[in-house]
Amino acid sequence: MTSDLTGAMQQVLQRIAKAGRPPLHTLPPDQARELYAAGAEVLEPPAPAVQQVQTLSIPARDGFALPVRCWTPLSDELSGAVRGAPAVLYLHGGGFTVGSPTTHGQLCQRLAAWSGCRVYALDYRLAPDHPFPTAHLDAWDALQWLNANSHTLGLDAHRLAVAGDSAGGTLTAAMALMARDAGLPLALQLMFYPGCVPEQNLPSHSRYAHGYLLETEAIEYFYGHYLQSPTDRLDWRFSPTLAPDHDGLAPAWFGLAECDPLFDEGMVYADQLRQHRVPVDLNIYRGVVHGFIQMGRAIPEALQAVQDAATALRTALNLTH
Repeated sequence: MTSDLTGAMQQVLQRIAKAGRPPLHTLPPDQARELYAAGAEVLEPPAPAVQQVQTLSIPARDGFALPVRCWTPLSDELSGAVRGAPAVLYLHGGGFTVGSPTTHGQLCQRLAAWSGCRVYALDYRLAPDHPFPTAHLDAWDALQWLNANSHTLGLDAHRLAVAGDSAGGTLTAAMALMARDAGLPLALQLMFYPGCVPEQNLPSHSRYAHGYLLETEAIEYFYGHYLQSPTDRLDWRFSPTLAPDHDGLAPAWFGLAECDPLFDEGMVYADQLRQHRVPVDLNIYRGVVHGFIQMGRAIPEALQAVQDAATALRTALNLTH
């Protein structure tokens, strides 16, 4: 076991190895989803209480009803008393192929409870049945819908953020670019270890290729299911570093895992945004791997990272109570 990991992180990886579960990339997508769902919240402690959890649906452009789960914090009545409640659209990770609001439920509930804003987690459609750019279009349809229906929902359209982890972080970056171009106000783009570049050829891709949970074969598996052709990698929606213009984007918060093949991708994008005068808050969590934020029962850095993200949301969404 490598010495650059924290002791707690090493123990988690040892336990995962001893469990002997097949790697996701060796399974058909439907079986990979089932296995991912079975283990997604095993290392999550129970989240703090919220006022309510409800399910609604948002119409996609093709008429499909996109399920959305909403966590309303206990403080929602206070935050929404005058001008409507603040909200964040959360886009889950899973390589565009696995994952759901259920697999990220404890995380979303914790964000809602600690930030004081409503969290809407989108159950966007997954590859390979729904390849690129379906997840991106679903996310954009949901963000526009939340903005357009803010009054009916009791939301403040000017206190809306978008957030996500891993593939959801990629979607978040794309949503910020699309929102700017459409004149849709965003208070914050919050990304945990996002994918940001067209090719996996940065130093962290080789340094952490094996033995750090997210391995090269898994990345290839996920992207192989989502992308329809090599040219899709050059689309800025998948590779936000390739966007023609990064001026005027919403402030960005990054939470990166040091021992993650995607680490350099987040660093490159954070630097790129800074060069275009986008306010950037970059947070690096040392000695942990991709996906660590859902390991709060075993990894102290997980709860710290989610608390840091919640604080960033409170600040960006102007929550002072």
